[in-house]
Amino acid sequence: MDIATPLPDESTPIASDLGAGAPKTTDLVALGELLIDFTQAGTSPTGQALFERNPGGAPANVLVAAARLGLSTQFVGKVGADGLGDFLRATLEAEGVNTNGLLQDCEACTTLAFVEVDPNTGERSFTFARKPGADTLLHPDEVSLEALDTCRVLHVGSISLTNDPARSATMFAVREAADAGALISYDPNYRPALWPDAQTAIEEMTGPLGSADLLKLNHDEAHLVFGTADASEAANMALARGVRLVAITRGGEGAYLATHAAQVSVPACPSRSVDTTGAGDAFWGAVLAWLLHDRGVHTAADIDALGADDLTACANFACAAAACCVRGRGGMPAMPTRAQVEEQLAASSR
Repeated sequence: MDIATPLPDESTPIASDLGAGAPKTTDLVALGELLIDFTQAGTSPTGQALFERNPGGAPANVLVAAARLGLSTQFVGKVGADGLGDFLRATLEAEGVNTNGLLQDCEACTTLAFVEVDPNTGERSFTFARKPGADTLLHPDEVSLEALDTCRVLHVGSISLTNDPARSATMFAVREAADAGALISYDPNYRPALWPDAQTAIEEMTGPLGSADLLKLNHDEAHLVFGTADASEAANMALARGVRLVAITRGGEGAYLATHAAQVSVPACPSRSVDTTGAGDAFWGAVLAWLLHDRGVHTAADIDALGADDLTACANFACAAAACCVRGRGGMPAMPTRAQVEEQLAASSR
């Protein structure tokens, strides 16, 4: 077990010997939260809610989705030096995710999220045990430079921006990976309970936008960040800030994808929703897998070359992945395989 200990008297990571010239040996690295979702799973004989332990955390969910769809992946982050942290490490390793960048900290417990699910819609609400959680304690000097310098895409979310030192670690990682030639993927994943107020959330969540090549939001987050409920308007505002590809998920209404060359809207795949936890992560893992695995995208120029037909195929593939995900309970366990996504695509086209 790795016990995380900050380097003495150092606040700036040592420069990597690899950098921009390093061979890109990993398709996708994600940095951020890895936690336990205690997902509502029925009631006890006395009428009390029962909760099921599930591995979760949006960046980790994206990695597992991408790994099941054919990408090589690695996680960078921190969990507690406890049984739950051990469980999360073992879960990622069982999924083929490289955990060399995962640290376990004895100063805080693994973060917990209690997820209550509406039985009629599958929509969920969250209560967090994270004051602090181990995921918030990742320092910049603990981030694996080798992981950043050898990945094709670095994916981060906004949950790791809620507290320092994880905020500083996230922004350092974005700079290092971009300097090494990686594409930057960003999900401004909004959880109101983790922010003091909406304005603070907006200020912090917009920070990485100028560095992002690939951006995923749901319709509520697009409205929060860009101040408009119109998907095309929000996408154009993101593109104006330097983003190359924007995806806005719209629940039962499908998804909207946009680049500087084309914009498309696709419908959702019909699916019975049991639990929507992780649906957006399944969608985005599928987008990244389609881009890197199916289309061979490796550079910003490759993204710019995507036409409307490409975006439509990508969005349909991702919507099929989300439809598969919502049929199961829990986030990470419900991430689909390629065979399941292709089966869903075939069923939707009949």
